[in-house]
Amino acid sequence: MTNKTKYTHRAIARVIIEAASPIAIGTGEKNILTDSPVATDIYGLPYIPGSSLAGVLRHALGYSDENNAQNPFGYQDSKGGHGSYLIFSDAVMIGKDGKAMDGLMDELKNDIDWDNDFYKALRELPIRQHANLNDFGTVSDTGKFDNAVALKGTRFVFEVEMPFGDEGTPSFDDFKDMLRKLSSKTLRIGSGAHNGLGELEVIKCQCVNLDLSQPDDLEAYLNKSSKLSVNDPFIKDAKDFKETDDTNTQAMHYELTLHPDSFFLFGSGVGDDEADMTPATENIIIWDANDKPSIKEERQLLIPATSIKGAIAHRTAYHYNRLTKRFAETKTGKTGDENEAVSAIFGRGGDKPEEIKAGKIFMSDLLEEKPEETVLNHVAIDRFTGGAIDGALFQEKVSVGIGKKYTIHIYLPEKVSDEDNDKIIEAFEAALKDICRGLLPLGGGVNRGNGMFTGTLTKNDKEIYSYE
Repeated sequence: MTNKTKYTHRAIARVIIEAASPIAIGTGEKNILTDSPVATDIYGLPYIPGSSLAGVLRHALGYSDENNAQNPFGYQDSKGGHGSYLIFSDAVMIGKDGKAMDGLMDELKNDIDWDNDFYKALRELPIRQHANLNDFGTVSDTGKFDNAVALKGTRFVFEVEMPFGDEGTPSFDDFKDMLRKLSSKTLRIGSGAHNGLGELEVIKCQCVNLDLSQPDDLEAYLNKSSKLSVNDPFIKDAKDFKETDDTNTQAMHYELTLHPDSFFLFGSGVGDDEADMTPATENIIIWDANDKPSIKEERQLLIPATSIKGAIAHRTAYHYNRLTKRFAETKTGKTGDENEAVSAIFGRGGDKPEEIKAGKIFMSDLLEEKPEETVLNHVAIDRFTGGAIDGALFQEKVSVGIGKKYTIHIYLPEKVSDEDNDKIIEAFEAALKDICRGLLPLGGGVNRGNGMFTGTLTKNDKEIYSYE
């Protein structure tokens, strides 16, 4: 007598993803260099835990703990529940030779040359500076917080497996829907998801649906290697697992195409041997035609999404006050996250958990070819008195942006608020148009003439403003 299992099939996918922006998968610990180092594997290389992949996909697909027998991520309620059908591996990094860095330590110890420029850059990951937040998500009066990020261009590979069979279990279509969600432009992983970090791009997706009642499929499954560095020939390329037109039907896509009028500066907070203030730059990983990685020879100019968001949020508050007729003489205007439009789009802090509200806007850091730079001299300021220091200068190194073009993608839900949604969106779009008109400068030193841009704004691929 044989026992018949209801799980007659196994869906298996192997996915290669690339960090389209820097990502910050923290360890929850700190070290001597940073408050939040990047999670690394036994070899000291960045990796993404399988639990992080499962968590972001579960959230993105809208699954919860409600009673749903076909929920592939599992659920639990007072009447019972079931465990997850999905089995995620960790996403391990693809190394210098283009292969997954997994296996036993002894197998790879000679493959990692920490003196090589590629691996050396992974030991000296960029560190981002932030204002320190308290337990309630609001800014502390003193102190700062910093976190390390994995480089843009880092590639990872992982596998996910799901058993299924008769009615009452998830289907292969559910499995495909989950894989398609990986290509969503609003999917982010790690911390800083609303602050420019964590965007992923699917480079390759391979998938197979094995019928274990068939001898050939059963043998293939039983002989499958557990190593991600081994290519199992029965897992074929999948062409229908990329994002479709309706993947983001609930998201509005804005595209800002900006041309700098002259100088601009997104500061690094440090100087060099030529100036006291320099533009922020970071390394990125690039891939050749043979899928072999290297560190791009020249560091890239960093335009942080947080810098752009701050300017847009401030101007959105202004326009919402204008649209709701809260003028200065009435003293009824609201600023910061007390402004309804700002809190609806950009989120809100608070002293109580119920007051805290996550932002809904998604945009990514820009890392572009570094333009020409020049050093500008200014009179140094006494930080105690606010006056000029006799005989002292302050030098800032700025980017010369004339002739350059920068494209910023912004994603926002169609509905950001249950109240006054149309006016909130109108105020937000007015702020974006102000950037295109040259009325809202970006970056540092804007009171000295830096950061003036003009450009074009599109919404869902339709042009809604162009500066002429």
